[in-house]
Amino acid sequence: MMPSHRATALFVAALVCTTSLSSSGLRAQTTVTSERPASFTLDNGLQVVVIPDHRTPVVTQTIWYNVGSADETPGKSGLAHFLEHLMFKGTAKHPAGEFSQTVRRVGGSENAFTWVDYTGYYQRVPREQLGSMMEFEADRMIGLILKDENVLPERDVVLEEYNMRVANDPDARLTEQIMAELYLNHPYGRPVIGWHQEIEKLDREDALAFYKRFYAPNNAILVIAGDVDIKDIRPLVEKNFSLIPAQHAIPEKRIRPQEPMPAAPRTVTLSDPRVEQSGLRRYYLVPSAATAAAGDSPALDVLAQLMGGGANSYLYRALVIDKGLAISAGADYQRTALDPSQFSISVASKQGVEFAPIEEAIDKVIADLAQNTARAEDLERVKTQLIAEAVYAQDDQEMLARWYGDALTTGLSIDGIRSWPDRIRAVSAEQVRDAAAKWLDKKRSVTGYLIKDTAPKHKEKRS
Repeated sequence: MMPSHRATALFVAALVCTTSLSSSGLRAQTTVTSERPASFTLDNGLQVVVIPDHRTPVVTQTIWYNVGSADETPGKSGLAHFLEHLMFKGTAKHPAGEFSQTVRRVGGSENAFTWVDYTGYYQRVPREQLGSMMEFEADRMIGLILKDENVLPERDVVLEEYNMRVANDPDARLTEQIMAELYLNHPYGRPVIGWHQEIEKLDREDALAFYKRFYAPNNAILVIAGDVDIKDIRPLVEKNFSLIPAQHAIPEKRIRPQEPMPAAPRTVTLSDPRVEQSGLRRYYLVPSAATAAAGDSPALDVLAQLMGGGANSYLYRALVIDKGLAISAGADYQRTALDPSQFSISVASKQGVEFAPIEEAIDKVIADLAQNTARAEDLERVKTQLIAEAVYAQDDQEMLARWYGDALTTGLSIDGIRSWPDRIRAVSAEQVRDAAAKWLDKKRSVTGYLIKDTAPKHKEKRS
């Protein structure tokens, strides 16, 4: 499966801190109370991160491969996601279905996900089953067997997923078109699931070549969260993974085509008879946490929360409460990416409202933020909200594993993850103002309009 854009964008936090959210707000000290995740690297390059969580006798194992849709060969879009599906087709040691059946038999859960920069697989099981899960995962890192009789039907499954998730969803189609327009040169402009006409041509040889090229211990991160101790984990990892050879042809750093300097605002309009709610989206090309100068990424986090983080946000107040132009309005910053990312604004318009006054109101909110510093009480409120999300994240073991993996595969570090609340707290009103002025420049944007197609359909003539 593919994670939703919004779900991936919700990487918000150093995930293992607590803070006193008292009336003094962000003047309260953030204190890291849980132990730092342990990490080590095997001789073959496999990076391992262990996040202790002893509250329940459960463990979540996730393995992240440093390859996503942005690493595909041009003309073969969707290949990373296609291989994700095929990784469940079995090995000589464990035939198709055995891995999943074992997970279900022990009362566990599993899934997989593909994104622009990574592909991941996870299992959540009772702690005593970790050794079995690790053996299965190591086996399919090197032993995948693919045959046309299971590859071709799975390609049909992916095509049906495309039809369901994209072709039959006007909102998803608009996002697809906006991303293709935002990235003129970078492969982030390709859909993670792929272009339909290219998915149709993917075959067994494509999948195997991609697998052999990218699936190797020196291109993977194993993240284990749960009721485990590092002294027990290392021998288990070495037993299962240490004999798998590294793939030395994999470069240490991924180098991709980069975007030219944006020169003009762009627009796309999608008209579809199935549209139930007209709306507007605007995406800006902005730095990710991995590519930003010091302080820029936290400032964009705070800016997104100020503009679109709930009913007290500036966009919601302007568009929904004050002017009555929309039924919802929000903003989001996709901070985790290896290369330049996106800051997005989304508005669902009221019935009969034109887009012009909505854009005028959006532009006014941005202009105010770019010219004036935010009110101190608003700044403190949104920083408190962001840090609170980091606190609440501790209660979800699976999310801890997912967020660490997401960050580590997109150029961040364990210490960088843990210190995120401190960087949020340090963001000044001047930094937020400067971020709005610098990055929310319309020349850096693509605006998408989603409208209902009401044109009458021509009836087919009968002879």
